[in-house]
Amino acid sequence: MSTTKKIAGAALAAALGVTTLSACGGDAKDTSAGASDAPKSTTVTLVSHDSFNVTDAVLKEFETQSGYTVKKLKSGDAGAALNQEILTKGSPRGDVFFGVDNTLLSRALDNGIFTPYEAKGLGEVKPEYLLDKEHRVTPVDSGDICVNYDKQYFADKKIAPPQTLDDLIKPEYKDLLVTENAATSSPGLGFLLASVGKYGEEGWKDYWSKLKANGVEVVDGWEQAYNERFSGSAGGKKAKGDRPLVVSYASSPPVEVLYGEPQPAEAPTGVSTGTCFRQIEFAGLLKGAKNEAGGKALLDFLISKKFQEDMPLQMFVNPVTKDAALPELFTKHGVVVEKPEAVAPETIAKNREQWVKAWSSLVVK
Repeated sequence: MSTTKKIAGAALAAALGVTTLSACGGDAKDTSAGASDAPKSTTVTLVSHDSFNVTDAVLKEFETQSGYTVKKLKSGDAGAALNQEILTKGSPRGDVFFGVDNTLLSRALDNGIFTPYEAKGLGEVKPEYLLDKEHRVTPVDSGDICVNYDKQYFADKKIAPPQTLDDLIKPEYKDLLVTENAATSSPGLGFLLASVGKYGEEGWKDYWSKLKANGVEVVDGWEQAYNERFSGSAGGKKAKGDRPLVVSYASSPPVEVLYGEPQPAEAPTGVSTGTCFRQIEFAGLLKGAKNEAGGKALLDFLISKKFQEDMPLQMFVNPVTKDAALPELFTKHGVVVEKPEAVAPETIAKNREQWVKAWSSLVVK
């Protein structure tokens, strides 16, 4: 994926002139390696996409309690980072890889880049996120790609904002939606997959034909869509964007509040909860890791309560464990997506390229 929900949050913060810190840490001192398996190295290397952010204090706590120093190796977007690990299979650049999501999961597993490990605390992870029974990867976070809307626009026009995929092809929403290219953007791909999940292999092309006829605009990436074309975002207002509907994330409204200047009492944007596709991100112990014990300790920590509760305001995603509480910003200004669209990772792996090619021919060309 070219941009994840976390990247979008970080990019939105950047657009508003804010630099975010990073968050990762916790108590993973007792790993499954056991006290007798002392690590040969005190450095554990985490390979990730560029949007992995951790707060220094929480990371320091993990390092102090575990005895490991975490080296972060950021490697572009998640797709590019995964490609590099596949190319270096067996001689990885680090010990743990974070950032493969359910749109790329089967590709990672089929290439055998991970060593199975059942992380401590896995029993606290919600069952719907446990997509790999062999524990080659550990779920870390989730988030929803959804259409966002400009509340002020729809209030002024006295039109109810759309809530479902079906709504978006209605005449009252003609020429209002901007989405990202499914071939170049993670949210664009996620929105395509939402239509596949909703209408199936037989129906999604017909849906996109209707969406195109209803004036959907396609741009290369999230940054352009959200911060230039969308009228409801801080960046879009500055750029005089004229599209009141945009494909973004369910976490975008809380971020608009967090970085608003001045901070608004309520989010200026809303979420059309019947348009969503759920992304789940995973981490795994890389096969051939030089510090396997340290890698296991780090995986344990990524699903600890400490990390899971710190993560939302650092990467703008949701925790996957049962005991982790969301921050007030999310509970007050965010939404709960009860029934996001879903497509099995193996189905995505089998069809992703042909779906994107068909979509490009139908919508872009």
